[in-house]
Amino acid sequence: STTFENPESIRCSLRMCIEFRHSMAIVRRLRVGARAPFFRAMACPSSRARSSDARQAVVRRSRVLGIETSCDDTGVAVVDASGKILGQVLVTQRDVHAGYGGVMPRAAEQAHCNALGKAVDEALEQAQVKASELDAVAVTVGPGLALCLAVGVRQARAIAAANRLPIVPVHHMEAHALIARCEDASGDAKPDFPFLALLVSGGHNLMMLARGIGEYQQIGTTIDDALGEAYDKVARMLGLPVGGGGGPALEALALEGDPKKYKFSRPLQKRKNCDVSYAGLKTAVRLCIEAELKGSPPSEENRKVRADIAASFQRVAVDHLAERTQRAATWGKEIDPNIKHMVVAGGVASNQVVRTSLKAVAREAGFEFCCPPPKFCTDNGVMVAWAGLERFQLGLHDAPPELESITEDEWVDVRPRWPLGERHPRVGEDTVSRGMKKKRLFPPLTGVAHAS
Repeated sequence: STTFENPESIRCSLRMCIEFRHSMAIVRRLRVGARAPFFRAMACPSSRARSSDARQAVVRRSRVLGIETSCDDTGVAVVDASGKILGQVLVTQRDVHAGYGGVMPRAAEQAHCNALGKAVDEALEQAQVKASELDAVAVTVGPGLALCLAVGVRQARAIAAANRLPIVPVHHMEAHALIARCEDASGDAKPDFPFLALLVSGGHNLMMLARGIGEYQQIGTTIDDALGEAYDKVARMLGLPVGGGGGPALEALALEGDPKKYKFSRPLQKRKNCDVSYAGLKTAVRLCIEAELKGSPPSEENRKVRADIAASFQRVAVDHLAERTQRAATWGKEIDPNIKHMVVAGGVASNQVVRTSLKAVAREAGFEFCCPPPKFCTDNGVMVAWAGLERFQLGLHDAPPELESITEDEWVDVRPRWPLGERHPRVGEDTVSRGMKKKRLFPPLTGVAHAS
């Protein structure tokens, strides 16, 4: 049978060597670029769906490999159509970035290159399937760090070409939204469409109406810093370890503090919409740290002060998110009375204070609360495999790449800045998207589907 093997030594910044064993070895060098043909699979389900009988046959037997390399975690998983996780591997880069105070793209790229081939082999071994026995390969193509995304796309294309498998491009935030629908990764309940989704991560705060695969309408977003980004920056200012993200360290320190010690103002009190903002709160915390610590380095003597600041920041930050989510829930029910579930996902959803607060909001609004276990809130291969499987079942995939096309001249399409949905008319002008052209954003996923 055709197999795939990743070499032990890879120089990612210059090239990736891929060995195919099928009577001969083929080694190519790939480069990163930005062409669009890879995204034919983003069309609307109605324009790409197969016949009902054929689709049902696919549903019964589908097994999809998912690859996630959008930032600083290498995730690989195999999931079947019932939502069973057959195999999963997650390789963190916490130690790689610990000394930088944040994620270093080149270091992350190299770490993905070193880990990905072995992770794929291990996930397939856990699943007890060969690559040639899969039905498709799904891979995150955006948003994220371009260098890191390209590592996963190259690997996915190589596996798909070597084994003649369809390839499914996946939006990272859609994968977060859909993970709650996977049987083995769901929490207490699995949502049906339509549902309200709140996606909170290091770079995103999105409140969405999810109407179907690839069909999302935005009713709230961040106008500056996302909550996860604010957690990371405040953690860094407090002298906490931020390798792999400062959120968990700040959450742990806040448990020791008084959340009412410092009276930080809640952001955007005069704006009665669902958008969030954390830049002003972050600045207020910085000024407080400067006034209270007076430049002193972190120590046991000032730990209580730092804990009080952390707890006070977290209280206001989460209260702000809960208030905007409460309004989003009200608007969601008015826009579509058929909404019954609220999905909360993304890395910050692993924070217990955030989960508890938003669960109360969902209960008050009459929604069933759906939040994956913490290990499935952070980036992982399972969410990509499941999102890819949902798309694959609707025929939303590309044909297997030709081995001959994987050449030195091939461009790999990645989308570092890629919105998930379009702004709902109810919420007015999108203050974020006015600078869209300057920021080189790709058209939203929903917009791509409609255009197709």
